[in-house]
Amino acid sequence: MSTETVTLSEAAAKRIAAVVAAETDKSSLRVSVEGGGCSGFSYKFDLDREPQSDDIVISRDGATVLIDPMSIVYMAGSEIDFVDNLLGQSFQIKNPNAVASCGCGTSFSV
Repeated sequence: MSTETVTLSEAAAKRIAAVVAAETDKSSLRVSVEGGGCSGFSYKFDLDREPQSDDIVISRDGATVLIDPMSIVYMAGSEIDFVDNLLGQSFQIKNPNAVASCGCGTSFSV
């Protein structure tokens, strides 16, 4: 299965590496897509110990992201970024498949 080049920005890789380094029993950030949210689907971020056998594994600069096969369908071609601005700090997904998203950027529709 192709990931259609889901990528990590440099900022996201640095933040993921820092967050995981502070955890004793976690090694990766798991990103998944769930039904719900104000626009239909929402992103979920969790720390995980190790990949499942069917996970897509994306690595950059010492950071690892795990995405399950069902979620990758909705995220193909996306970039995972980390933003630190006046509104706060957050992971954001720049998803070319999303036709609409909510103001906070955590939910989308396709």
